[in-house]
Amino acid sequence: MTEQPITIEARGAVEVVSLNRPDRLNAMNEPLIRALLDYFTTLRERAPVRVVVLRAEGRAFCAGLDLGGWAPDPDAGPIHQSWRTQRLIAAVMQAMRKCPQPVIACAQGAACGGGFSLLLASDVRYAAPDLRMNAAYIKIGLGGCDMGASYFLPRLVGSSVAAEYLLTGKFMSAEKALACGLVSEIVAQEELLGKALSLADEMLLTSPMGLRLTKDALNLNIDAASMEHAFALEDRQQVMLGQAGDFAEAKAAFFEKRPPEWNDG
Repeated sequence: MTEQPITIEARGAVEVVSLNRPDRLNAMNEPLIRALLDYFTTLRERAPVRVVVLRAEGRAFCAGLDLGGWAPDPDAGPIHQSWRTQRLIAAVMQAMRKCPQPVIACAQGAACGGGFSLLLASDVRYAAPDLRMNAAYIKIGLGGCDMGASYFLPRLVGSSVAAEYLLTGKFMSAEKALACGLVSEIVAQEELLGKALSLADEMLLTSPMGLRLTKDALNLNIDAASMEHAFALEDRQQVMLGQAGDFAEAKAAFFEKRPPEWNDG
């Protein structure tokens, strides 16, 4: 029976995406990466999906690259094959950031290399007590900066903590991740999914366009050239959203003391 590298469960406007290679600690082979890339890329066209929960089956979130899980190209040399692998995995992280839906990750066990970057590319992270993360590349003779780690990590935890872990490849514990703000909370593994779904439910109380544009502004303003650029983006979003039908519905619901009925208009 063909292995399904990821599973997707629809829960109303929330989709739960699970890495599904538990016997390989969810290591990244080519089918897994292509499935993730297809999923996160097509989310742009799937407005009814409003929030994504990313999780993994088994005792580990993702042990990094599956070195034997990539089909060799007989017509390509080693540099071209390595480049192809790099770009495919990098495209997943980029698609996660660009999709309009917030991504809530919940992780347990090992999250190494590219698995660490899947967490970094998510919008919110919850950790099981046994979560251990590292950018392992520097321990095998490569540079410590790979799969977006040099972009995401210093923005999330600051340059000193990022340098400490990228220059050594050592593991970051769940407690350290919580202390430096990389994860929102440490939750028992059996409660991880429930915690993520509870947060997703809170997000669903907001207007659909407001939620999408909030993720957009958060990610764009991480790289804003100045305070003025950040304010300009926020101002434009608020003026645009203020003309939408959902804003009028929110005002009416407030005065009528009832929950708003969003129509994404």
